[in-house]
Amino acid sequence: MPFADRKHRRIQRSAPLLPKDHGGGEFDGASFSSAVFNLSTTIVGAGIMALPATLKQLGAIPGLISIVLAGMVTDKSIEMILRFSRAAKTGSYSGLAGDAFSGAGRNLLQFCIVLNNVGMLVVYMIIIGDVLSETWSQGVHHTGVMEEWFGLHWWTTRCSILLLTTIFVFAPLISFKRVDSLRYTSALSVALAVVFVVIIAGVAVIKLIGGSIGMPQLLPDLVDQAAFWKLFTSVPVLVTAYICHHNIHPIENELKDPSQMKSIVQTSITLCTSAYVATSFFGFLLFGNQTMDDVLANFDGDLGIPFSSLLNDIVRVSYAIHLMLVFPIVFFSLRLNIDGILFPYAIPIAYDNRRFFSVTLCLMAFIFMGANFVPSIWDAFQFTGATATVSVGFIFPAAIALRDTRGIATKNDRVVSWIMILLAVSSSTVAICSDIYNAVNGRQWRT
Repeated sequence: MPFADRKHRRIQRSAPLLPKDHGGGEFDGASFSSAVFNLSTTIVGAGIMALPATLKQLGAIPGLISIVLAGMVTDKSIEMILRFSRAAKTGSYSGLAGDAFSGAGRNLLQFCIVLNNVGMLVVYMIIIGDVLSETWSQGVHHTGVMEEWFGLHWWTTRCSILLLTTIFVFAPLISFKRVDSLRYTSALSVALAVVFVVIIAGVAVIKLIGGSIGMPQLLPDLVDQAAFWKLFTSVPVLVTAYICHHNIHPIENELKDPSQMKSIVQTSITLCTSAYVATSFFGFLLFGNQTMDDVLANFDGDLGIPFSSLLNDIVRVSYAIHLMLVFPIVFFSLRLNIDGILFPYAIPIAYDNRRFFSVTLCLMAFIFMGANFVPSIWDAFQFTGATATVSVGFIFPAAIALRDTRGIATKNDRVVSWIMILLAVSSSTVAICSDIYNAVNGRQWRT
C-alpha cells in the first residue's frame, strides 16, 4: 500500500480523536444546544468587529446583502463537507482532504488551519491587551479599561494583563479534552456577544430618534478604478467572520445524535448572521464615515447619550471576556491539527497526557509571544483571511466536491464550487495586491 494511503487509513481509524468516556465519568454525548453554542462561539470572534467597516466600504445595501450571502455560502460549504465526509467514512476535515487528495492535500489543509487559527488567536490576545491595558495608534496613547479604573501599576501593564489572562483564564480552559466541556463558557460567550449587539443597536436607535444621526451611505462610492478593486478586499473579511469549518468534525464526533449536525450548522449560522446584520447596520448607522476598521475602537469616546462612559466600558469589557471564551474553542482545533502534522502515526492526543500538555504548552507560549511582538493585528488578520482562511472556508470544500472521489457530487455542487473557487482566488489576489500597493503608498486599509 502506498505511503500516503497507509497514513490516510491511520487518520481515519483515529478520526474521533476524543474518547467519549475520557476525563472521568461516562460521557453520553453532547446535546443539540451545547453544540449550537460551541459552533456559534467558533464563528463569532473578532471578525464581527470589522463588519461595520465593511459596510462603510461596500455601502449599506450591498454590504448587508454580502453578509447574508456569505452565510449562505458558508452553510453550503459545510453541508458539502459533512456529506462527503459520510461518504468517505471519515470523522475529520483533514481525513476528507486526504481521501480526495491523499497525504499532500491533508497536510496542506492542516497547515492552512494551523495558520488561520494561530493568526486568529494572536489577534484575540492583542485585542484583549488593547481593551484591558493600553494601545498606541499613530503615536497616540489609548488608555485601557484597567488603567482607567485603577491607574498605572505593574499588573495593569499590557504584558502583565496578558500573562495573568493566560494563567488564570486560558490555561484552565484549554486543558479540556472534549469540546463539549466548553458548553457553558460558550453559552456565556454567545450571551456577551448578544449584549454587544443590543447596546450598539440601542445607542443607534436612541440617537436616531433624537435626530443626531442621518441616513447612512447606501451604495459604494466608486470614485475611481482603485475604489472598485478595493471592494474585493471585503471578501476575506466576510470569510473570516464565518470561518468554523475546522471545528465541524470535533463537535459532530461528540454528538449524542450525529444526524443533528446539519440542523446545528443551520441554527448557528442563522443566529450568527442575525447578529452580524444587526451589528453591521447599527454600527455603521451610529458612526457613519467615522466607523473604524475595528468598531470596538469607536467605543473610547463620548457617544452623545447619557451614561456614555459606562456603556463604553460595558461594551469593551464584555467583548474582551467574549474573546477570552472564544479562545479555547479555536485553540481546540489548532491543537488537533498541529498534532496531526507533527505526530501523524501516534495514538490520538487525548490518550497521551504527556503529548497533550506538551503541545498545549508550546502552542500557548508561541501565541503569547506573538501577541506581544506582532506589530499590527490587522495586517496579520487580513493576510490570514486572504490566504489560509479563504482556503479552509471556500477552496478546500469546493475542490473536494469537484474532485468527487465518491461520485456523489450534484450539478449544483459543481456550480457552487466553481463560484467559490473563482470568488476566493480573485478576491484574495486583489486583496493581497491592494494591501501591498497601499502599504507601499502609506494608505493601507486595514480589516
